[in-house]
Amino acid sequence: MVSDERRPVLVGVGQVRGNRGRTVGDAREPLALIIDAVRAAAADALVAGAPGAAGPAALDLHTLDSVSTVHVASWAYADLAARIAAAVGATSAHLVDTTVGGQRPAELLEEAAARIAAGESRCALIAGGEAQASAQALYRAGIDPAAHGWSATPGGPPRFDTDDLRSPAMRATGIILPTRVYPLFENALRHAQGETPEQGARASAQLYAAFSQVAAANPAAWNPEPRTADEIGTVGPGNRMVCEPYPLAVNAMPHVDQAAAVLVMSLAAAREAGVREERIVHVWGGAAAHDAVDVLTRPTFAASAALSDVLDRTLAAAGIGAADLDVIDVYSCFPVVPKLVGAHLGIAPPAGVTGGHSAFGGPLSSYTLHALVAVTGALRAGARHALVHGNGGYLTHQHALVLAREPHPDGYIGDPEPRDTAGPAPAAVDALDGEDVTVETATVEHGRDGAPAQGFVVARTADGARFAASTAPGDVASAGALSLDRGETVGRVVRATTTGEHAVVELLR
Repeated sequence: MVSDERRPVLVGVGQVRGNRGRTVGDAREPLALIIDAVRAAAADALVAGAPGAAGPAALDLHTLDSVSTVHVASWAYADLAARIAAAVGATSAHLVDTTVGGQRPAELLEEAAARIAAGESRCALIAGGEAQASAQALYRAGIDPAAHGWSATPGGPPRFDTDDLRSPAMRATGIILPTRVYPLFENALRHAQGETPEQGARASAQLYAAFSQVAAANPAAWNPEPRTADEIGTVGPGNRMVCEPYPLAVNAMPHVDQAAAVLVMSLAAAREAGVREERIVHVWGGAAAHDAVDVLTRPTFAASAALSDVLDRTLAAAGIGAADLDVIDVYSCFPVVPKLVGAHLGIAPPAGVTGGHSAFGGPLSSYTLHALVAVTGALRAGARHALVHGNGGYLTHQHALVLAREPHPDGYIGDPEPRDTAGPAPAAVDALDGEDVTVETATVEHGRDGAPAQGFVVARTADGARFAASTAPGDVASAGALSLDRGETVGRVVRATTTGEHAVVELLR
C-alpha cells in the first residue's frame, strides 16, 4: 500500500490573461501576471463544494517547500523562483528556474511529483508566464518597460544560448527559425502518410478550426473567436503564407500576455490543508526523451523518435492504452506536432482542451502550464484519464505524463530522467556542383507581400548522402523549384549547385 504522503496530486490551478488590447496603460510585467496566477491557484485549491461552506479562502502558500518557474522570454529576471517565493511569503529551500523549452512545465511537474513520491516535498508550486504583448506596446510607444515600473534586476529582454536549440549546420543553411523547421517535418510526414499537399493543408485547417472552438470556451484564450477551416486554410490578406504549407493562422501566436500556475501536494498534505476530494487530481507520472539538437542529423523528418518514445513509455508505465485516455492535450505550436501524436497512437490528431498556440495563445515555454489548468478542469468535470504533452526545441525535447481522477494502484509511476533517442545520422555533403538530388523535404518562405522569398531544402544524393541548403533571398526561380505550388515536393528531383552560402536549385522532374 502506497502511503498518502507519497502520492502526488494537483490541488490548485490558476491562469490569467492581461492586456489583450495591447495598451500602454494596461501593460504589466510577467512577474505581476504570474503572481496573479499563483494566487488564483491557491484560491482554486480551496473552492468550497457547497454554498456557505466554512474554511479559508485560499491555500496557505507559506507552506510551500518548492517553487519552480518556467523560463520567461519577454523580460529578464534574476532568481525568478526566489522572487515568487518571497512575494507569497514562502521560505522555500528548493528553488528552480529553467532555461527555454516547451517541455519544461511537464518536466517540472514530473520532478515535483517524483520529489513528493520520494518524501522530499509536500507542497510545490510551478509557475510561468509572458507579457510579450505589453512589452511590444511599450517599445512601440518609445517607453522602456523598466521606466514603466517593470523589474530592473536585471530587466530587459532575456538572453539564452542559441546553441542549446540549433547547430552550426542549421545556422549555415538558415534552417533555424521554428517557422522554417516545422514545415520540413510537416511535408515529410504528410508525404509518408500518402496525403497530397491539398489534403495535408485541409487537415491542418480542420484541426485548427477545432482548436478555435476549444479556445472559445477558455476564459484565458488570447483569440477566443471560433474560426472555420475555410477561414484558416485560405491564404490572403490577414492570413498570408509564412512557410509552405503553413499560413499565418496555423502558426503559434507568441505575442501574448498570459500566465499560469499549478500547486502540487502529497495527498496527505492536501487533505490536511482542507482540499476537498473533488478538487484533487492524481499525478501518475510520465516519461521524457530528447533527440539530436541538430535536426539535419535526424534519421528522418517523417517521425519523432523522442515523441514516440515518451508516448510508449508513459502509457506502458500507467498500464493503459490510447483508448483509455479521455483527454489528450498536445503542445501544438504547429500542426505537425498533434499530427505526429495522432499518427503514433492511431487516432485523429487531438484538439485537446486548451485551444492550441494559435487560438488560445502561445506563451512560449509556459503553454503546457495552461494545458495543465485545462486538463485539471476536465478531470474534475468527469474525465478519468488525461495525457498532457510538452515539446521543446524542434521536436527535440519531449515529455508526456498521465493525470487521472483516481490514484494509480502503484502510486507515482513516472520516470523523470530523459532518454536519449538520437538515431544514426546520415552521411552529409556540404556542397554540390550541378548534381541531381531527390528532395527529402522542403519549404518555401514567403515575404509579407505574399511572394516566394527563399527556399529551404533537405535532399538525398544518388548515394544516399544528405544535402541541406537555402536558396538566396530573392532567387524566385530557385524557390519556385521547391514550391508546393508546383505539386508534391517530396520525391521531386532537382539539380543543386552551391554558390557561396546558398544554392541554386533547378526543377528537373
